[in-house]
Amino acid sequence: QVQLVESGGGLVQPGGSLRLSCAASGFSLDYYAIGWFRQAPGKEREGVSCMEFINGSTYYADSVKGRFTISRDNPQNTVYLQMNGLKLEDTGVYHCAAGRGSRPVYAAQAMGVMRSEMYDYWGQGTQVTVSS
Repeated sequence: QVQLVESGGGLVQPGGSLRLSCAASGFSLDYYAIGWFRQAPGKEREGVSCMEFINGSTYYADSVKGRFTISRDNPQNTVYLQMNGLKLEDTGVYHCAAGRGSRPVYAAQAMGVMRSEMYDYWGQGTQVTVSS
């Protein structure tokens, strides 16, 4: 059974840090691009960051650039999102997703936005709340 399971969310004060994890099972992440999306109440889903599998090429949304770092541990079949300098507007449910090949990342780099339809598998999400 193909599954992505996120963890690491929680409540943090502005300026704080969290590290999200996304563990894959039932398939190997070796040939997939990995993306992190978030959705805040009343807002559209937003692509935050993604990474492709060949050379680790990445994309970051402008809203998180310089604060978030995506990484992957292929032997552990796990992806991470290190979030530093958290802001109130970072609050939302964070989902990881896997899309075949490198196209999801290169498309994001070219268009400046991540396309959710390019991802095949999705996790259930983990809540991140930034509040003072």
